[in-house]
Amino acid sequence: MLILLPPSEGKTEARRGKPLDLSTLAFADGLTETRRTVLAALAELCAGDPQKAREVLDLTPGQAVDLVRNLRLDTAPTLTAAQLYTGVLFDHLGLPTMSADGRRRANRMVLISSGLWGVVRPNDRIPPYRLSGGATLPALGTIAGVWRSPLAEVMPAWVGRKVVLDLRSGTYAAAWRPAPPVSVKTVTVQVTQNGKVVSHHNKATKGLLARALLEAGADPKTPAALAEACAAAGFPGLLTAPPKVGGTWQLSIDQV
Repeated sequence: MLILLPPSEGKTEARRGKPLDLSTLAFADGLTETRRTVLAALAELCAGDPQKAREVLDLTPGQAVDLVRNLRLDTAPTLTAAQLYTGVLFDHLGLPTMSADGRRRANRMVLISSGLWGVVRPNDRIPPYRLSGGATLPALGTIAGVWRSPLAEVMPAWVGRKVVLDLRSGTYAAAWRPAPPVSVKTVTVQVTQNGKVVSHHNKATKGLLARALLEAGADPKTPAALAEACAAAGFPGLLTAPPKVGGTWQLSIDQV
């Protein structure tokens, strides 16, 4: 089983640590060139008109420090993605507090989507940054469009024959939508309450679900077995087959 997560806007400040080394990040052979391109376009934006940069990055005037941070990404101290990302999903996932076995599984089985890096592993070292997957950089266009082709090249090989639990938000799913044969082994999750889709506890439930599966060492081989593993971990749900050829499975679970 493999797990795809969204990132978070909230990030821990790195006060010390090695500088960025793109060659150490996930799929360096396939994604480094695009990472450099996005880094350069982001730096160009942040070095220009501050008001325009804040609008593109959806920042308030009080968040101008993020523009300065984006100009120093190549020399700034880094920390692991597991330490960097905060917010509801990551607080409930609790990567740093997992057992040693759980952390090892996460480093092997989890990828975190990113507007700047494409995808990263939990133990990849990156600096704090600000770039949403829904942004449009003047020099490049939409972030999802920039990453679509590079991710389409590297992700199928990563998945192989495994089942994928896709917990990404729509913003980050737009950068890579699984195609056959990967799509028929991919399960997206919908969090509901009394039959209605919820947003308030969506991230918390997904974080707790991923943690439970990783700590349990679950390794289902089919979407049906994945639904059973979720139920065994305390997250029973209704599994729905792809609505059309090439689509993904959907698991509806109650919020926690």
